[in-house]
Amino acid sequence: MAQKVEDYAVIGDTHTAAIVGRDGSIDWLCLPRFDSASCFARLVGDERNGYWRIAPAASPKPGRGEALPATSRRYVDGTLVLETEFQLESGTVRVTDCMPVRERLPEIVRVVECTSGRVEMRMDLCVRFGYGSVVPWARRLDGLLTTVAGPDALALWTPVHTHGEDMTTVAEFSVSAGQRVPFVLSWYPSHEQPARPVDGHYGVQETIEWWQAWSSQADVADSPYKDAIVRSAITLKALTYAPTGGIVAAVTTSLPEALGGSRNWDYRYCWLRDATLTLAALMAAGYHAEAVAWRDWLLRAVAGDPSKLQIMYGPAGERDLAEREVPWLAGYESSAPVRVGNAAAGQYQLDVYGEVISALHESRRGGIDPAGPTWDLERALLEFVEDGWRQPDDGIWEVRGPRRHFTHSKVMAWVALDRAVKEIEEFGFDGPVERWRSARDAIHAEVLEKGFDAERNTFTQYYGSKELDASVLMVPMVGFLPPDDPRVAGTVDAISRELTHDGFVLRYDAANAAEVDGLQGREGAFLACSFWLADNFELIGRHDDAVALFDRLLGLRNDLGLLSEEYDPVARRLVGNFPQAFSHISLINTAVNLGGDDTASGPHGQRARLAGRKLAPPWRRPAPAHSRHVAVRRRHPTP
Repeated sequence: MAQKVEDYAVIGDTHTAAIVGRDGSIDWLCLPRFDSASCFARLVGDERNGYWRIAPAASPKPGRGEALPATSRRYVDGTLVLETEFQLESGTVRVTDCMPVRERLPEIVRVVECTSGRVEMRMDLCVRFGYGSVVPWARRLDGLLTTVAGPDALALWTPVHTHGEDMTTVAEFSVSAGQRVPFVLSWYPSHEQPARPVDGHYGVQETIEWWQAWSSQADVADSPYKDAIVRSAITLKALTYAPTGGIVAAVTTSLPEALGGSRNWDYRYCWLRDATLTLAALMAAGYHAEAVAWRDWLLRAVAGDPSKLQIMYGPAGERDLAEREVPWLAGYESSAPVRVGNAAAGQYQLDVYGEVISALHESRRGGIDPAGPTWDLERALLEFVEDGWRQPDDGIWEVRGPRRHFTHSKVMAWVALDRAVKEIEEFGFDGPVERWRSARDAIHAEVLEKGFDAERNTFTQYYGSKELDASVLMVPMVGFLPPDDPRVAGTVDAISRELTHDGFVLRYDAANAAEVDGLQGREGAFLACSFWLADNFELIGRHDDAVALFDRLLGLRNDLGLLSEEYDPVARRLVGNFPQAFSHISLINTAVNLGGDDTASGPHGQRARLAGRKLAPPWRRPAPAHSRHVAVRRRHPTP
């Protein structure tokens, strides 16, 4: 069976990523891209669906649920290179895992090193292409073990002897103090010959150098939360599809929002709802090249008919994300079904128009092509919003119940028109500014009339509702109302009182979730929303409450500094897809808000500070970080 979510780590090459367990098993990996079919799917199935484990021979095999040897693990400072140490009576052994930042094809490097004594080791490589359903044909070719099925092939190089056992490749070997044994697994198209593998030891070193060179660019030296910001920035980089600059929401699919439930979605895509917060996080951390790449991905993805704007796209901007179930996978801790693709891509979510316009506005104010040719696209989107804001939509949470007039959606439509007016005022663009001001004011008035419960002094989930929704915490963060407006404080109080569990924020009332989204079962606290509550505390002058909540949220990270989508305060476990970009984006923004020189200004002030920070002209900027690579000579391995 799979381990707890918090017992996993991530390694990646900025094209895809692998999920590595504390037991030394890679339980999830899609090749060659984030959204490709997996070759290891034990995470959402069992050992029959593929995994790659290297661990002491005395350790229990996957699925037995027995105790592991004492382990500790860490990332090499400033990197995504993972070190897992197993301590046994006979000795201590370290397994170092990484994916060298890709030159052409993906590789996974694993190096076993004995640091004391002598340890018997075992490797189990169970390759199952097609999300755990396809058993490949294995053979030896020029000293490599190759596994081939359909379009996919993997090649394993290692100096130790391997043999077949129960449709799995295994190796049994021992290491003594000072000895190191490399394993290199590489993917290639099955119609081609396998590439010459990287030298394992050298691959680890060049990967360390690349990540340390990248992470050293972080511009957060004065922040008390520097380490947390840098680790989250590294995680966002790991979730970036380097060829396009798109950032996927998570590495995984179908890790449940509630253990044993059916709220299991595929998050290996790029969401527009994250656009402005992503841009703010990248700029705040000093990663301007990544901010430019994300902005450029956004422009390409949304190009076309404004009425056909999707809420999410593939890593390269793909639109067809048809959803299907994978019945041969049992699901994480029996949380079925496992889904591939995401039908929510076809939903109508009004808020994404505000996200796109806001992101382009903030990028322009931040010095990213202030006179660039994006205005025509923005005008086309705004023409749709002028009438489209009056229609009910599916809302930010992608509910699969009836469409409603969600308050947050209307607020974000206001954002789209408000930022358009500011574009004309600040940059001199041409547009029907009076018409847009009028529409903006009409939305504002309607939201205050229909989306606010005066009796309870709080904004509600949708027009006429009594229900609360954490998304209305965005009201002061986007400037819809000033932080000192009593309606803001009332909303913060109501959410703190009625929409939290153990102090962490739910997206909406779990007791009424089935009515809202048509699904049964509770869900955990949504971590991004809890960060928003900390931001709101800061905005309304409750600094100590903001810091206290933020510190509690930092405490939910696993031992490697990683967060999933949600936290289950009943089971006291991380739940949902992992690692989650939205959680780490929100962590960075809140850390900057709380740790800046002017903490009293809060998130709204942070947006103003970001807007005032000008980037260097394009000719003085470094090349995009995802195009830089450590200049090292890759060597063919020798026995």
